[in-house]
Amino acid sequence: MLCLEDCIALSSLTEEEVAAIAEHEHLPMMVAAELGNYLVQTPDGSRCIKEMIRDDIRVAHESDNLVHELTLKLVLHHYLSCHPETTGTARCSSSGGQEIVRRVLERMPPRYA
Repeated sequence: MLCLEDCIALSSLTEEEVAAIAEHEHLPMMVAAELGNYLVQTPDGSRCIKEMIRDDIRVAHESDNLVHELTLKLVLHHYLSCHPETTGTARCSSSGGQEIVRRVLERMPPRYA
């Protein structure tokens, strides 16, 4: 049986990047690791993850949570350095990202959704 650390390692994301996805989508870490793994394999998925982290940064800034904002900025910096395909100008539309998340969650066993 795979544990959370195994799923994160298989996703090619860091634990902090998976945590940002979990925060953005209000998902458990295990589900966020699966979603992140799926997204990095899709054409626009990496940009969607970048936008999720950016959204989390904005929310932390608006909440005056400076420590979390700076932490997320470091997460974003690392993510961008490891995923150069995200540097394109195309942005993940929020509705497109939500559609991807909805489709992935529909395929998951009921205990996760």
